[in-house]
Amino acid sequence: MTKYYDIIKAPIITERTTQLIESQNKYTFKVDRKANKVEIKKAVEIIFNVNVLSVNTINVLPKFKRMGKYEGYKNAYKKAVVKLAEGQKIDAFTV
Repeated sequence: MTKYYDIIKAPIITERTTQLIESQNKYTFKVDRKANKVEIKKAVEIIFNVNVLSVNTINVLPKFKRMGKYEGYKNAYKKAVVKLAEGQKIDAFTV
């Protein structure tokens, strides 16, 4: 059972993702970089007890950052946008 919790790392909650939740019932997660769409779908369905219609994934590249004289890159990660069936929701995203 811990396998599914290793796939889904964290929810991504921004202004844009909140609009996606309200208008299209799509939720955004930070996921393991090696996970595929089938594994992500199964993990979301089991963890949150919902029906997933589709999964879109995006590989977010490392971003260059500077802080004073220090410079480096932010970590790369994989992002998954999950569309749920009509009338279903995930309570972790609601405040």
